[in-house]
Amino acid sequence: MMTASARLIYVYDPMCSWCWGYKPTLLALKTQLIELFPTLAIDYKVGGLAPDSDMPMPAEMQQFLAQTWHKIAQQLGTEFNHAFWQECQPRRSTYPACRACIVAREFALESEMMLAIQQAYYLQAKNPSDLDTLIEAAESVGIDKTVFVERLSSAEIAQAFMKELDFVHQLPIRGFPSLVLQVNGQNIGLPLDYHDPQTTIDAITKAL
Repeated sequence: MMTASARLIYVYDPMCSWCWGYKPTLLALKTQLIELFPTLAIDYKVGGLAPDSDMPMPAEMQQFLAQTWHKIAQQLGTEFNHAFWQECQPRRSTYPACRACIVAREFALESEMMLAIQQAYYLQAKNPSDLDTLIEAAESVGIDKTVFVERLSSAEIAQAFMKELDFVHQLPIRGFPSLVLQVNGQNIGLPLDYHDPQTTIDAITKAL
């Protein structure tokens, strides 16, 4: 029987390329879970891959990430605009994009904001480490620019983000994306298959 306190936590970073690769399977998973467990709450939590930085991304890291994009495209069929690496000045900084998603959460637009950032980064060759890109993403999902910029730079959002990082670091995860089932006070790490949501659904069904 479904317990009222059960909730599924999806841990992601909006600039994590594997999270972008997992997007179609996540959507399929959510659709099936609504049918199977209509009362199961689903929470999004940001993981914070890389701290704030104005420094250009080292060439080795650029090469590694560019290769990762090709690898994901090959394995999963995910679309990437590889021109990003020629057209942008990459920075290893995902915290601003994470905070942007927390701001969007206040408007119940977190998943929409996550997608807008991913599309800007992976399809439009725009840099989500830059404020302009995040403002554009916020406006595209219907958040007022002035309100967004004010909230993004606020102490409240900074504190909420650091508190969220502390929470995520205590979960049984090994990277992003990750899925955790909270049930009866326990955090259960779930298997995640990039091709098929059934692996995760089976584990949730067993746990519940």
